[in-house]
Parts: sequence; structure tokens; C-alpha cells
Amino acid sequence: MASLGLLLLFPFLMAYAAANDLLTMLIPNRISLALTAAFAAVAAAAGLGLPEIASHVGAGAATLCVTFLMFSLRLIGGGDAKLASATALWMGFDHLVAYALTASALGGLLTLMIIVARAQPVLPASIGRLPFACRLHDDRTGVPYGIALALAALLVLPETSIWSRGLGS
Repeated sequence: MASLGLLLLFPFLMAYAAANDLLTMLIPNRISLALTAAFAAVAAAAGLGLPEIASHVGAGAATLCVTFLMFSLRLIGGGDAKLASATALWMGFDHLVAYALTASALGGLLTLMIIVARAQPVLPASIGRLPFACRLHDDRTGVPYGIALALAALLVLPETSIWSRGLGS
């Protein structure tokens, strides 16, 4: 039962990360830390062995290296790098490519949608009163890529062994 509670925490944290990124263009560190702690608890409750845990940790570490290189090149934000790495911990190497490809496709779609919206000279009055909408419309602002990372995680995680083992299936 504890693992079911923790598996419900993952979708909540992903939604929280996406909402934070949309509204503030920031993903708080506490989200990535909570994802990491929840993984440890689910891994223990699901009975993952040391080699399997090490593989998941390796996927998270590899992702951290790649995403921090991207961050240092100013291609993504630091919160995105940490969120992708904490999520990769849950995916493991078995589903890391599926996660990365899904996040890339969704991120590309999100970016195109924002470019189209930014091409409009003025936001509609009802939307223009929302601070986050004005921020998104500003072409000097980045893209809240955490939305794509979170949605990709929610789409891919149910295919993973940690999900099925955590649910006792």
C-alpha cells in the first residue's frame, strides 16, 4: 500500500513541476529532491535489487551529465536539467530513450505553439491580464520545457517495471 501512495506522488510532483514552470518559469529544487526520495522509497517497497537500483541511478547520473552540459551551453534551464535527471532515475536505462524522445517531441510542439502565440502582436485582453501569459508572450523569455518533461514522464512511466512492480502487478 505504501508503494501505491508513492506512485501517486510521482504524477502529483510532475503536475506540480509543470504548473510551476508554466506560471513562474522555475522548477523548485524541492520537486527534484522529492522525486529522488520517492524513488528510493518505491524501489525499497517494490523489492528492487541492488543491480537494478544501480541501473536506475546510472540513468539519472548520465542524464544529469548530459543536461548540465546543455545547461552550461544555455540550451535548457537548471530546473529542467534537475527535473529530467530525477525523472530518468525513475525511468532507468530501459525507458530512458523513450522518455527523451517523447520529451523532445512534446518540447518541440510546445515551442512551436509558443512561437505561433508570440507572432501575435497583442494578446487578447482576457489573457493579457495574466502575468504568466505576458511572460510567455515575451520573446526574450524561454520556453517552460518542464511541461514537456512532466507530460513525457507521465506517458512513459506506466510502461516501466518500477511502475508495475510498485503496484504489485
